Amino acid sequence: MTSLFTRRAVAASVLALCGALSLSACGKTISIGDSSTPAASAPASPSAAASPSSTASAPAQGAGNSALQVVDSTAKDNGLSGTGGTVVGAAVQEAPPKWVQLSAVTSAPLNAPHLININQAALYRFDADTAGSGQSACNGACAAKWPPVTIQEGGNVYLAGVDPKQVGAFRRQDGQVQITVGGWPLYRFSGDSKPGDLNGQGLDGKWFAAGPTGDKVTQ
Repeated sequence: MTSLFTRRAVAASVLALCGALSLSACGKTISIGDSSTPAASAPASPSAAASPSSTASAPAQGAGNSALQVVDSTAKDNGLSGTGGTVVGAAVQEAPPKWVQLSAVTSAPLNAPHLININQAALYRFDADTAGSGQSACNGACAAKWPPVTIQEGGNVYLAGVDPKQVGAFRRQDGQVQITVGGWPLYRFSGDSKPGDLNGQGLDGKWFAAGPTGDKVTQ
């Protein structure tokens, strides 16, 4: 009886600690999959295993890849300001951002939640991609028009309205690390230059705003 009480007390203490400290300690870690293999997730720490937001599965193939930390709270909540190094519009992303924030919002003309980054730039998905494939069908000139949402190895992905379980990452053909939601690679559109722009919506009948589970937002 005493042993059971002790175990319950320890579990309660761990959960309380997760609530009191920065949620980065209670998020999850994503292994970066090679371009030919899907990313897989693993718990970030023993405390993360006790958090409802963390998930565990087999580690991704491709040893030696640095992992990303998914944080179930915003960058601001974790004491950060700025953009993490993300750029806007047609600006070239010279170096991957140190951190990325994915937020789900609802804004006209779309009636369903869709994803934006910390710069309030709309994030898109490409119908030519395959969810969970661990690779992108948009490279070269395509990637210049539709810049992939990339991040530094070992960086943090902050969330607002997105389930950490939906977030993944893989290594592109050019070696960059691209973020996925629901298995779908995320992109910006070079033709979006200000917050709220959705100039890429429906282009070529293949590009659409990405929803918080990687779903295609069409209206």
